[in-house]
Amino acid sequence: QKWIGFFVMQHFVYILYSKNLDKFYIGETSNIENRLTQHHFKVYKNAFTSAASDWEIFHDINCVSKGQALKIEAHIKRMKSKKFIRNLKEYHAITEKLKLKYT
Repeated sequence: QKWIGFFVMQHFVYILYSKNLDKFYIGETSNIENRLTQHHFKVYKNAFTSAASDWEIFHDINCVSKGQALKIEAHIKRMKSKKFIRNLKEYHAITEKLKLKYT
């Protein structure tokens, strides 16, 4: 965790879902709501998420550091599995194992 004044800078792995595309997007951020707004307003024109405008937060994982978040994000992407992503949301033990693995 990074301390800024009296505040702890949190990092999250976030998973977005687009019903129109039937696709997931996995990312890392310190501010999920701001990042979701960026996706909706297509701030990054050539980004994968610019293909749809119905992205919603499917799941998020609170991490202890940016490093941990980046490792968990990479792990989820390497899995290349919608089932794994759905299981992450349904079975919290999977998330906890990932957090322990990348502590």
